[in-house]
Amino acid sequence: MSRRLPGALAACAIVVAAAAAAAPDGAPAGRGAYANRPEVRGFIREMVDRHGFVEKELDYLFSRTRRQQAALKAMEPPKDAPLRSWQAYRARFVNDPHITEGNAFWKANSAALERAAREHGVPEEIIVAIIGVETLYGRQSGGFRVIDALTTLSFDFPPRAAFFRSELEQYLLFARDQQVDVFSVKGSYAGAIGIPQFMPGSYRRYAVDFDGDGVADLRASAADAIGSVANFLRQHGWRRGELIALPAQVNGAAHRAMLEAGIEPKIPIGELKRYGVETRTGLALETPVALIDLETPGAPTEYRLGLQNFYVLTRYNRANFYAASVMDLAAALRTAR
Repeated sequence: MSRRLPGALAACAIVVAAAAAAAPDGAPAGRGAYANRPEVRGFIREMVDRHGFVEKELDYLFSRTRRQQAALKAMEPPKDAPLRSWQAYRARFVNDPHITEGNAFWKANSAALERAAREHGVPEEIIVAIIGVETLYGRQSGGFRVIDALTTLSFDFPPRAAFFRSELEQYLLFARDQQVDVFSVKGSYAGAIGIPQFMPGSYRRYAVDFDGDGVADLRASAADAIGSVANFLRQHGWRRGELIALPAQVNGAAHRAMLEAGIEPKIPIGELKRYGVETRTGLALETPVALIDLETPGAPTEYRLGLQNFYVLTRYNRANFYAASVMDLAAALRTAR
């Protein structure tokens, strides 16, 4: 990690580094160069006013940023996309390669995983499963330049422009914090970075230096990724030693009201009968749960009762399929180990 620079010098350093790594002198800026667009000009002024960046350097940076049509395409589901299938989604992650490689990752990083579980209360297999689902244990962390992906989605994807513009702001601050070349960082089409696929805002808030080298490096350090995943879950409310979800059966149509209540646990277990929901558990009757439906076209829907820790998994990725896959892969990893 480079020596830290104060104030405006740090702002200058990241853009100078970016300029050096951008396209060679005389090379075209690429389709969709952003520097002269009014909304980008407004963003640049905000970064100057709020964070002390240098306007001319941001002008140069955005003149070298490229529009990523592939990122836009990835954000829009195909019109002829098949119906969502829980069984198909689960099979992408709960399979022999993820289990075999997951246990190899677990063995290679056993000390960091044991420490993370001890300090944060998150089971080792949950941490391994998240990293497996996100990047196949660091092997598939994305090939998009993060600056390109975030700029494209900030200014050319109106449905979520505000979110991605916030993440673009966080990314520039991250680059200044870490003293890294803005154009050197690659990630997903949505701008997620590193082994655990943290968005820049989450990187700045939750990434930790877990290997003791003085920098939280989620791109290269498995230990930092492990500690950061555990820290993220704990700070979002993970409860040490508690269950994640319970199997459930439903009868009739009353359960639909419970589904409409959302995925945050709010309904006490003691009230399940009024919704036509059944489960077997020794938990206290006042324990809040949420009904989770895992649908597969042409097959019976699988139902689970999500507890607090299931809800926390959806803070990492806000999809029931995702949280249930992490839960199931973690169980398979633990059984295989």
